[in-house]
Amino acid sequence: MERMIASLVMALVLIGAGFCFAGDKEESKMNDRIKIWSVEAGGFVETTRIEKSDAEWKAELPPEVYRITRGHGTEMACSGAHWKNDGEGIYRCVACGTDLFVSKTKYSSGTGWPSFFEPVNEANIGTRRDMSLGMVRSEVHCERCGGHLGHVFNDGPKPTGDRYCINSLSLDFVEMDLDEQ
Repeated sequence: MERMIASLVMALVLIGAGFCFAGDKEESKMNDRIKIWSVEAGGFVETTRIEKSDAEWKAELPPEVYRITRGHGTEMACSGAHWKNDGEGIYRCVACGTDLFVSKTKYSSGTGWPSFFEPVNEANIGTRRDMSLGMVRSEVHCERCGGHLGHVFNDGPKPTGDRYCINSLSLDFVEMDLDEQ
């Protein structure tokens, strides 16, 4: 019963999070509804896309997190809190709390960054072409807030063959027994 109540509360938090900035100026942003997958709810929840000015993000996020998530930066290899984490749970967007990856899809890629072979759901992430550094890559971002997470490559393990190479600073980790979800 407690778990069901916690799941309902999480769904309501995700649904209601976009309404905290309600007002005439924000009305057009509030209408940008999306559905994202919630591990705790066990399905899709409807919420709003989060759009903030650069100044708002800068005031809200620690400098290094801002540099990674809003400035499309990269943390140094082997420096992040999550690259060696082997706990069971959910990795969420540090900026908005959207579920991104579960620990069951994390593996040691030897790169020095947390690596996953698939996201929680394709609806929760987006990709775009990144031609920086003189190469073509696929950048991964949070679909809800647009925060830069890292890159996805096609040299990962089965079953997907994907390697989502993600900055630890773009993630929060929440310990959770995934077998009960």
